[in-house]
Amino acid sequence: MTFSESVDLAVNGTLMRGLELNPNLLNVGATFVRETTTAPIYRLWSIGDRHPAMLRVTTGGRAIALEIWSVPVTGVCQILQQEPPGLSIGKVILADDAVVLGVLGEPFLCEHQLEITEWGGWRVYTQAIALPQDI
Repeated sequence: MTFSESVDLAVNGTLMRGLELNPNLLNVGATFVRETTTAPIYRLWSIGDRHPAMLRVTTGGRAIALEIWSVPVTGVCQILQQEPPGLSIGKVILADDAVVLGVLGEPFLCEHQLEITEWGGWRVYTQAIALPQDI
């Protein structure tokens, strides 16, 4: 068994490129790898329109857009400590069946929040709500 100096991390919200918490990745030396989606077994909630929370489910799931980042192992803990309460690191199954570490929400966090699974991702949702509404 060999020790890797970095680990792939799937992010689905404000850690993504150009968003509010992306500097948390950059500050630990993480590098962007690629855009992809999860396997269609996740649902997504907007937590007060501040950040999303993604949960793995047994029914009603969909593929959720995310980014994969290569993160130095020593930086993973620092990133997690800077995440909003109720978010954690767990295993995420990607569309190609690869399993990577990723940011997930705890179920309590999603209670009484707006489900945004139909949008397929945080970036699409936030762009959609920023659009002017037809009157």
